[in-house]
Amino acid sequence: DGQIVISPIHIPSLSKEHLQKCLEKKIIGIAIGNIKDDAGYYPIVRSMSQIAGVQSIHIASRYLGNNDQGNGILMGGIAGVPPANVVIIGAGMVGEYACRTALGCGAQVKVFDNSIYKLMRLQRTVGQSVYTSVINPDELTLALKDADVAIGALKMQKGVIPMVVTENMVKSMRPGSIVIDISIDNGGCFETSSLTTHQDPVYRMHDVIHYCVPNIASGVSKTASTAISNILMPLLLSVSETTGGTDHLIQHKPGLLSATYMYKGKLTSKALSRKFSLKFTDLNLIFSANI
Repeated sequence: DGQIVISPIHIPSLSKEHLQKCLEKKIIGIAIGNIKDDAGYYPIVRSMSQIAGVQSIHIASRYLGNNDQGNGILMGGIAGVPPANVVIIGAGMVGEYACRTALGCGAQVKVFDNSIYKLMRLQRTVGQSVYTSVINPDELTLALKDADVAIGALKMQKGVIPMVVTENMVKSMRPGSIVIDISIDNGGCFETSSLTTHQDPVYRMHDVIHYCVPNIASGVSKTASTAISNILMPLLLSVSETTGGTDHLIQHKPGLLSATYMYKGKLTSKALSRKFSLKFTDLNLIFSANI
C-alpha cells in the first residue's frame, strides 16, 4: 500500500478492473506523460514525440526498402532515380521530427495540418521550404495516391483523434506503400488502423503495409529510457530534499499535481472517472482536508 507508480497510461488498453485494484492498494499513480515543467510544457511527451518522429521514418525506410514486404525503394533516391514521396499528417512535434528526418534522408515531403500556426512553425524550424497544406480531403487524397510512405502524427482534439484518412483513401494508395500510424496510441487517424505489437508489427490491408505499434519510442528503449531519466532524476532527487516527502512535493509542484491520477485510494482524474464511471475526488480538496 502507498506505493508510488510513475508510468505512462495507455487509456485504450486500460481496464476498469485494473484501475480498481490499484485504488484498493492505495497507490499514488502519476501519469508520466502529464508531468509538466515549470514553464508549463510536457518535457517527457516532447522527448518521446521527437523519438517517435525520427523512428517512424527509420521504420518506414526499412519496410519500403524490403523487396519481400515493400517495393524495394530507397528513401532518398540517387542521381537519376527519384526519391520516395512521404506524406506526414500532423505538424506538431512528432510531425516536425518526422519531416526533419525524411528530408535528411533526401525524401520528397508533404505535410498536412489544420493549424496554420503549426505549419508555419514547422517550415521555420526545419529551415527549408516544405510543401504544406491544410487537411483538405481532395488535396490529401491526391498526395496519398503518389505516396510511398504516409505518417499519421495527429494529436487528440477534445479527447479524440480526428479520423482524417478514410478507407477509400487507403485503397487509392500504391500497392506496397507504407502507413505508420503514430496516433494509434489514442485510436489512430487512419480508418484502416488496428493495434499491432513490436512482436507482430505489420499487416496488409488493401495491399498497403500498416505499422500501428503504440508507444513507438519503446522500440529504441535505451534512448527513450535515458531521455526519461534525464527529466525524472532531478524530480526524484528533490523528494529527498523536501520536508514532507512525496505528499509535499505533489501538493506544491503544479506539474506533478496535474499528473497525479490516483492518490491513496481516490481517483483524481476526471477523464478516467468519466470513462470508467468511477467516483472523482479533487486532489486539491484532499490536500486541503488533509485526508
